[in-house]
Amino acid sequence: MRRLWLLFAQVVTVLLAIWFVVVTLKPEWLQLAPRASLSLLEAPPLAPGSVAAGSLSPAARVAAPAVVSINTSRLPERHPHQSDPWFRFFFGDGDEGPQAGLGSGVIVSPEGYILTNNHVIEGADEIEVVLDDSRRARAKVIGTDPETDLAVLKIQLDRLPVIVWAAPENIQVGDRVLAIGNPFGVGKTVTSGIVSALGRSQLGINTFENFIQTDAAINPGNSGGALVDVQGHLLGINTAIYSRSGGNMGIGFAIPVSTARHVLDSLVRDGQVTRGWIGVEPNPLTAELAQTFGLPSTQGVVITGVLQGGPAFSAGIRPGDLLLQVGDHPVNSVEQLLSRVAELKPGQRASVVVLRLKDKLTLSITPVQRPKPRAAPR
Repeated sequence: MRRLWLLFAQVVTVLLAIWFVVVTLKPEWLQLAPRASLSLLEAPPLAPGSVAAGSLSPAARVAAPAVVSINTSRLPERHPHQSDPWFRFFFGDGDEGPQAGLGSGVIVSPEGYILTNNHVIEGADEIEVVLDDSRRARAKVIGTDPETDLAVLKIQLDRLPVIVWAAPENIQVGDRVLAIGNPFGVGKTVTSGIVSALGRSQLGINTFENFIQTDAAINPGNSGGALVDVQGHLLGINTAIYSRSGGNMGIGFAIPVSTARHVLDSLVRDGQVTRGWIGVEPNPLTAELAQTFGLPSTQGVVITGVLQGGPAFSAGIRPGDLLLQVGDHPVNSVEQLLSRVAELKPGQRASVVVLRLKDKLTLSITPVQRPKPRAAPR
């Protein structure tokens, strides 16, 4: 019995050794199919023209052709004494080449109108637009609006790709978005992220601020490019980033289509954006100002200065008044006041509601056209 057990153990040991050698060196002898088991972990190849689940390539294909690169050049300023031989002897010829700039833009109509940022083309002597199909064209400036940092260009080309406007009321925080532009001049680039916030203001970037905040990577050169939704429709014009290094840090800002479309229509129709103006110096209502002027309310905007002879002065508004309402719209911040007054038509009477001490007054005011802002270095 013992001999049989020893024989059985030896046979099993030899068979296991043979099986191990065959599996290691010649698995095909056992008709094993290692690729078959691995294929269960691999995705099947996509059919030509199909899109992987969750891919944003359809949106990029729709929107990217309408986003253009903008190259600008600016001739250096010539010193008034440049022709003086002694000046050239001491200071040199000063023959510097033209200063080059770059940015992005979005084709918004078949007629060749392009939206971009004012700071992209500001001071440029020549503006060149480069399309996806390598076509190039000189651009004409239709108009600029420094207070929203928008500008409208026009090019004369046929068969232009045109972007589709998104419905601004459908934009929500958390929506996936793409930023398309020409960062650092490397070429057309698409980055993705989400809408991080809406209605961002008090950033000190523009006079009128109502930004879409996004974490999609935006870098120098992206200015004037498109922020689009997952259908490839235009949500906004990328305009600025928050950065300590000059590069992307996950906080970018875009001008929403509601503002961009209003500016576009005004510049194309009139060559300028007409806004109302009443001549006041507003300040946010703080506890200190409320105590100083004896105001019982916690809502509204404090008027700390009134231009003598201006529309507000003629209407009876005085320093210390708390402005509560413009027309039918309540006002709770300086930004709201600027926007509501800007919407008023110059020369057309409107009503404002102010609180003076404890008396609420309804005054009639006739706004005038908002003066053009003084040019300032950006």
